[in-house]
Amino acid sequence: MATKVEIPKFTLLIPTKNRLPELIITLRKIKFLLANDDLKCIICDDGSTDNTFEYIKQNYPKIEVIRSSNSKGIHYTRNILLNKVKTKYAISIDDDANFLTNNVLKEVSNYFKENEKVGLISFRSFWSKERPNLTLTNETPIRVKSFGAVSFAIRVDAWKETPNFLEWFKFYGEEDFVAFQLFKKGREVHYLPSVLVHHRVDIKSRKKNKDYRLRLRRALRSGWYLYILFYPIKEIPRRFLYTFWMQLKLKVFKGDFKAFLAIVQALFDVLINFPRLIKNSNRLTKIEFKEYQKIEEAKIYWKPINHTH
Repeated sequence: MATKVEIPKFTLLIPTKNRLPELIITLRKIKFLLANDDLKCIICDDGSTDNTFEYIKQNYPKIEVIRSSNSKGIHYTRNILLNKVKTKYAISIDDDANFLTNNVLKEVSNYFKENEKVGLISFRSFWSKERPNLTLTNETPIRVKSFGAVSFAIRVDAWKETPNFLEWFKFYGEEDFVAFQLFKKGREVHYLPSVLVHHRVDIKSRKKNKDYRLRLRRALRSGWYLYILFYPIKEIPRRFLYTFWMQLKLKVFKGDFKAFLAIVQALFDVLINFPRLIKNSNRLTKIEFKEYQKIEEAKIYWKPINHTH
């Protein structure tokens, strides 16, 4: 008699591109998770040129690895990963992040079971090169507008109800895109602080990076794209002008001329893609928008609090 093969409940998804040293650290730090029989792991290599694909194939034969011949952006990569999932839940983590919580699967599974309306769970995320000196928190789970894509968990049936990410976004905006789509479907996004993630980055140094202008351009345009896709028409001009003015005030007028070029390029991107934005719009009604505004803001960055007596 054939033995029954247990189907895993979770799939761990890791998008990566040209960050093999970071990915190696991540895989070593989440070894405890990868050893779980209730978990399958898929990595999507977005056109890396640092032998990421070959390394994973050779050193992690149990991990399914997919490779794009050319870089197509994070939206394309997330579509590939999420559409490959056959399990009930998917957990995504960036290649430069790792869990500091051991019972991740139990926490996620229990929370989804106890909260039927929740389609996506975001986690407590500490951004720093160094580990936090304290990991405890007195925060409690709450409903939030959106989430940070460094790490999150999603019901696969909720993902299947929503449209794929728009791949021409290339970078940024995927969190709000899926959060709005879930909201329209009556699904909620919740923040679960009992799961802690270490995002191994130095935020301050990012502004000095060579890709600062490109990152700002993409961040601005994705924000403007999202207004056109999801906001009630009357809300768009005011919010667009406000963000435009704030960029000028906080960056350009203070001598940041890289920012000025990024703003001009972002405006051009919006004009070029305007027909596609209108075609893919899934606008909130006035009532939906009012309800959405009442929800707590996304919790992206967590810092430990030292309690002194």
